Amino acid sequence: MKHWIERIADDLNEKDVPEHIIASGTSISGSIHIGNSCDIFIANAVTKALQKLNDESKTIWIADDHDPLRKVPYPLPESYEKYLGIPYSQIPCPEGCCSNFVEHFEKPLLSLLENFGIELEVYSGAEMYKDGVYDDYIRTALENAPKIREIFNKFREHPLKDNWLPYNPICSECGRVNTTYAHSFEGDTVYYSCKCGHKGEMDIKSGEGKLTWRVEWAARWKIFNITCEPFGKDHAASGGSYDVSKIISREIYGYDAPYPVPYEWITLKGEAMSKSHGVFFTPGQWLEIAEPETLNYFIFRNKPLKHKDFDPTMPFLDFIEQYDRVERIYYSAEEPTSEKEGEKLKKIYEASQINLEESMPFQPSYRFLTVAYQIAGNDPSKIYEILKKNSQLPKEMEDKDFKEMETKDLERFTRRIEHVKNWLEIYAPEFVKFQVQKKLPRVEINDQQKEFLLKVADLLEKKDYDTEEFYDEMYLVIHDLDMKPQKAFQAIYKVITGKKQGPRAASFVLSLDKDLVIRRFRMKD
Repeated sequence: MKHWIERIADDLNEKDVPEHIIASGTSISGSIHIGNSCDIFIANAVTKALQKLNDESKTIWIADDHDPLRKVPYPLPESYEKYLGIPYSQIPCPEGCCSNFVEHFEKPLLSLLENFGIELEVYSGAEMYKDGVYDDYIRTALENAPKIREIFNKFREHPLKDNWLPYNPICSECGRVNTTYAHSFEGDTVYYSCKCGHKGEMDIKSGEGKLTWRVEWAARWKIFNITCEPFGKDHAASGGSYDVSKIISREIYGYDAPYPVPYEWITLKGEAMSKSHGVFFTPGQWLEIAEPETLNYFIFRNKPLKHKDFDPTMPFLDFIEQYDRVERIYYSAEEPTSEKEGEKLKKIYEASQINLEESMPFQPSYRFLTVAYQIAGNDPSKIYEILKKNSQLPKEMEDKDFKEMETKDLERFTRRIEHVKNWLEIYAPEFVKFQVQKKLPRVEINDQQKEFLLKVADLLEKKDYDTEEFYDEMYLVIHDLDMKPQKAFQAIYKVITGKKQGPRAASFVLSLDKDLVIRRFRMKD
């Protein structure tokens, strides 16, 4: 059984090319999120899979920074509407911290790619135009404008005008690129009119203009000798960008289109990600709450065209538990439900790893840490003792003290604690949060609840329990008192945190200082 990334690499491996160039590209129209950066993650994974086959291969990333601003991205003010239609590369930085708009939004992504083990060559579309990289391709497109119009019109409901040219100059009057119409050319001079009323001319060598997208895409394939490119499903629609650019690439530039890897959009809590509406989640935000490998797992666990929804609130805990289970299965610490499932999950895990460990990494439960952190605070040694008390450590660590932890285990442990801390502060729903009160909260509990707490206090005074044993003992008390479990557990939470709900009661109680719990249950503190 092979992962879909390996199957793509196998297909590419059959092509007789000196080097595979796997391309990715992003429009710099605002914050780069986990949805529109999928190109990069998939391209990098394909490159690595090819390198395992001893194929010469590299990943490139092209910033589409010469495109016009179509919507003001969040959180920029409405005043930025004056830049609508202006190429991103010519818009100032919104906070004055970078050289321009493009650097402001691409820097947060490029600065952390190393965390994901991603190596790529970075190119700027705007710089390519200024450096003359596109000049010959612009000339070819202009000379073949009638043929390009014919190709476009096959896929259009309303045909293009007979004088339409596949090129958009930047208006020398208003600075916009999406309001100009190039209608004729002579040598390297293009004549145009703009919706602002200006009529002008420009030299293509100035870099102050750009090929229309589908022609530019085809030209780019030839420029870099691109052999494979992932892209969003909108480009893959029938009659869409890929279909048109594929024909232009072959018939105008004499180059076979690269191997396509279309992918489905990632939604955020069921909503389409939108830079203009502020609905997005970035790779940087991901690293605040989890290891980089978990984002790889999120992207690679399903085929690229399968729908993916991300929710950083409560469902995130389930997601991390799924990842941890896959990790345990990979290292044979847990049995899969079937041999087939085991093979599949091991392939997904391998594809997700940046540096594959020889033995299973330390894996404290993320969900349990959300409880332990709120009890012990940001003290790894105290959290470690809570894990030990609740049988949450692997067997080989059960008899070890915190100071005896191996460096790699300690590093992963402290990182996960930091992730949990950030998740609690930023994404955790209020019902998950609690604080152990320093004094007995002013709460109302009935006589039956008081009797339950007293009996549980007696249990705790007799001996030390493991979680399962204590859970069973509490249920015996609940049964003897003919109580509803919900009412019994509410009493525990009320006298400890002042709330009606909280973490799983047995492990929660055993995680706390025993003397404190006994005093609270006897209503003495």
